[in-house]
Amino acid sequence: MRKHPFINGSYYHIYNRGVDKRDVFINIKDVERFLLCMELFSYESPVLSIQVALRNTPVNEIKNISNNKGDKIISIVEYCLNPNHFHFILKQEKEGGISEFMKRLQGGYTKYFNEKYNRSGSLFQGTFKSVYAEREQYFEKIFAYVMWNYKIHNIPTNKLHLIKSSEDEYKSGLFTLIDKKEGRKFLNWFGGFEKFKRCGEDIISMIRDQREIPFDFHEN
Repeated sequence: MRKHPFINGSYYHIYNRGVDKRDVFINIKDVERFLLCMELFSYESPVLSIQVALRNTPVNEIKNISNNKGDKIISIVEYCLNPNHFHFILKQEKEGGISEFMKRLQGGYTKYFNEKYNRSGSLFQGTFKSVYAEREQYFEKIFAYVMWNYKIHNIPTNKLHLIKSSEDEYKSGLFTLIDKKEGRKFLNWFGGFEKFKRCGEDIISMIRDQREIPFDFHEN
């Protein structure tokens, strides 16, 4: 039982990692598959054949697949994919939306991963974790924490290509996975990307200091 219910119109920090801290993304194709699943499963009526829809589909054509799939059950506000774990900020749009989205996403991606790498069993560490994001003095911090989560960890150089963050979408203002309305709302809220980034630098540096990890924000 979760400590808090998922309420329509509210924002939540959602995260999970690979079982035994194992990598859940082995190559860039895995990252692209996960991103596509994020988009497709955010709608009420996902495609009838996920295998057909996702086969050889470039990331920049995600929206072409997801058109006419009903209303969104969640809006993706932020994300960061690291080699062995992920973080999201999600807004629930429909009753039960976050739980349904995460069930589809983790279950669907696990099936794909196990078939591809000839394994069986759980890929993620139990059910996903969630935190109500609208707590006082929490939202600004968690927004930066999710956006630049990869900068909190010492990810090996040979795995840096497996990182994918909504940072690129907020920097360019070209929202693909991020809901356009939500993205523009929070860019305005922070006063633009550059102000948001400066705020993020301070927050990430503070977190690194608390964990006693030396770090140059610009090293990656």
